[in-house]
Amino acid sequence: MELDTKLKSDAAGTASGQAAGKKVFVKTYGCQMNVYDSQRMTDALVADGYAATDDMADADLVLLNTCHIREKAAEKVYSEIGRIREMKKERAALGRETVIGVTGCVAQAEGAEIMRRAPAVDLVVGPQTYHRLPAVLEKVRSGGKVVETDYALDDKFEHLPQPKRAELARRGVTAFLTVQEGCDKFCTFCVVPYTRGSEVSRPVAQIVAEAERLVEAGVREVTLLGQNVNAWHGEGLDLEGQSTEWGLGRLLFRLAEIPGLARLRYTTSHPRDMDDELIAAHRDLESLMPYLHLPVQSGSDRILKAMNRRHKAEDYLRLIERVRAARPDIAISGDFIVGFPGETGEDFEATMRLVREVNYASAFSFKYSPRPGTPGAEMDGHVPEQVKDERLQRLQALLVEQQQAFTGSMVGRTMPTLIEKAGRQAGQRVGRSPWLQPVIVDEKAGGIGEIIEVRIMSAGYNSLHAEPV
Repeated sequence: MELDTKLKSDAAGTASGQAAGKKVFVKTYGCQMNVYDSQRMTDALVADGYAATDDMADADLVLLNTCHIREKAAEKVYSEIGRIREMKKERAALGRETVIGVTGCVAQAEGAEIMRRAPAVDLVVGPQTYHRLPAVLEKVRSGGKVVETDYALDDKFEHLPQPKRAELARRGVTAFLTVQEGCDKFCTFCVVPYTRGSEVSRPVAQIVAEAERLVEAGVREVTLLGQNVNAWHGEGLDLEGQSTEWGLGRLLFRLAEIPGLARLRYTTSHPRDMDDELIAAHRDLESLMPYLHLPVQSGSDRILKAMNRRHKAEDYLRLIERVRAARPDIAISGDFIVGFPGETGEDFEATMRLVREVNYASAFSFKYSPRPGTPGAEMDGHVPEQVKDERLQRLQALLVEQQQAFTGSMVGRTMPTLIEKAGRQAGQRVGRSPWLQPVIVDEKAGGIGEIIEVRIMSAGYNSLHAEPV
């Protein structure tokens, strides 16, 4: 999935030095964590004097915030750099300088290799070091090329920029909030432990403070982010005021106490980190939305072992039963990889059986693609592309059927909907159901930021159409 996120800002910031009056364009690839990181990079640069623009051709600084998860991710970045290089030449002929930077997971994985393959690039910054961008740009202005990918584990959350309240208010009524980064699971198909590093949890006080600032700026819904978000842990206080170890469930209970924070979500979870308190939060917290993204990847125990998932299909199914017992109306979302090395037809049918048993509200499914440096890339028994294609088509057909059935089941129901933004068509507004579906209503139904009761009148492929109750 690629999100061409063009982060906009009118904030003047504290313009200083050569950054004053310059503009930055950020293109974001990949997951919600990268969207959050792009916003943080923009915050740091606005504070340094830049203004954000959604027009690449008008930017003095172009940043590509990259993702390394999918096949040929790096090649897509190099292709994009080639296009920007031509723009850089055209601007140089007019006497305007353009600085090109590559950030994110491809930057972390490729490092100086990016500079070698793409000399037009001026800076390479990894996902843990984006707070250093202003200092890096000072070096670039002095005529250097900079690769900044080394970091200390405790450095990840220490220097996050703090945008002004007016800037936060312009971003909307929903927000991402990173609470955890990195991964210690080492699934054999995945590059995240190598690009994002070990699991590190953000301190409770930082998380609560940022959530409170977001709410003060008008945010009604916060989604907690992490590569393994439910592996988050930290030190907090118990009812007697004594310091104690918290997990994500306890953190959600604390955030639910913030006045005005109407909705909570979190993503992405690992089955091994779904503990009793987190399941209890789904049962007891009205503000925790009934939606859980819980990837399983395969329904075959043999393939799960080869993937180093460290759980069996039966463990996952029993976990889903426990979650649904706690919150019967919860929507389950998942991730699947077909064609992992050694996957037989029988292994694939085990995945299909698991999908039928769980009955997903939504899911993401992909063909396995080898990621350089991961154990999976070195395994024997790679599945032919034609076989992967056929399996993926069958799996996606089943998942789409389940998603459409879930969406269709909403028709006739009444539900609270958070109005998020204006719709594409005049006179419309778009809200979000508790189950994460877009809900289209008449603009007279409610203002942006309001939570209104609506009745679902019809269902499209990915959205619901509603009338106010």
